[in-house]
Amino acid sequence: MVLASVVSCSSPTPTEPAAPPPPNQVNVVDRSYSPSELTVSVGDTVTWVFDDGGMAHDVVADDKSFRSPLLKSGTFSYTFDEPGTFSYHCTPHPDMTGSVTVVP
Repeated sequence: MVLASVVSCSSPTPTEPAAPPPPNQVNVVDRSYSPSELTVSVGDTVTWVFDDGGMAHDVVADDKSFRSPLLKSGTFSYTFDEPGTFSYHCTPHPDMTGSVTVVP
């Protein structure tokens, strides 16, 4: 007596890993900045991407060194030319805060 077993030869479909976020990007979503803390080098540009379901936000440096307009979508970019830590907030939502640390 010969017993045969049938084995499926289908291989699992590989899933592509989620793409890492672009460097020096902050997402403005879910009424927060993500990541809320970022470290970059002098001369680097940080881009904030606004995508919070039509809710308007801005990015305002506490030391007033940069300020975006109120945006519901789109992007705002700023190039950091000096080392230091730059804290920022959202004018309509002061509980939204973040910081960029700029290293030489």
